[in-house]
Amino acid sequence: MATAAERVRAITGRILGIDPADIKPEHSFAVDLGAESIQSVELVAMFEQEFGIEMDEDEALAVETVGEAIEYITRLCREQGVEI
Repeated sequence: MATAAERVRAITGRILGIDPADIKPEHSFAVDLGAESIQSVELVAMFEQEFGIEMDEDEALAVETVGEAIEYITRLCREQGVEI
């Protein structure tokens, strides 16, 4: 099974039309990857579906980089008892 980081990059790449191999943890969703607000909401929904977790939308949309998203999702999985 893919790691949390690989899964986050795959979803981000699919939503934003970017090769997942080109997505780095330090990349900002908006500035570096060009995510618009509707795409950010779509990313949150896809992350919830992929990982089987519930995210607070305001908290999730405050996450700026891919690395922060990986950390946030990993923490939520732990808190919600979801295996990664």
